[in-house]
Amino acid sequence: QVLLVESGGGFVQPGTSLRLSCTVSGLTFGDYHAGWFRQGPGKEREAVSCISRIGTVTYFEASKEGRFTIARDNDKNTLYLQMTSLKPEDTGMYYCAAGSGPLWASCGANRSDYPYWGQGTQVTVSP
Repeated sequence: QVLLVESGGGFVQPGTSLRLSCTVSGLTFGDYHAGWFRQGPGKEREAVSCISRIGTVTYFEASKEGRFTIARDNDKNTLYLQMTSLKPEDTGMYYCAAGSGPLWASCGANRSDYPYWGQGTQVTVSP
C-alpha cells in the first residue's frame, strides 16, 4: 500500500517560515517524480513545485517569487518544501504527490500525472 504523509503545517504570521515534509512508503521513492500542490479557500488545487526522479526542479506560478524551495531525500523517502516570507495568500491545504509522469527526466504540473497523494497539511498565514 502506497502511503504519503505530510507534516509541518501550522498557523503562522506573515513573514515567517515553515518547512513541510512528506514521508512516502510503499514504493521506491527514488523512482518517482514528486510534487507539492496547494488548494486555497475557494480555489482549485494548483501545482506549487515538483522535483523529478533525477532531481530536476520546476517551480510553477505559485512559487516563482523564489520564496519556496523543494528538495527530496531518497534515502529517507521524504519530500520537503521550505517556505519563507509567508504571505496570507499562501494559506491553503498543501498536498504532496508522487508519480511516474510522461517524461523520464522532468516533472510537470498536471495532477493526472500523480496517482499517489497524501491527505494534506494545512498552512494558515494570518496576522
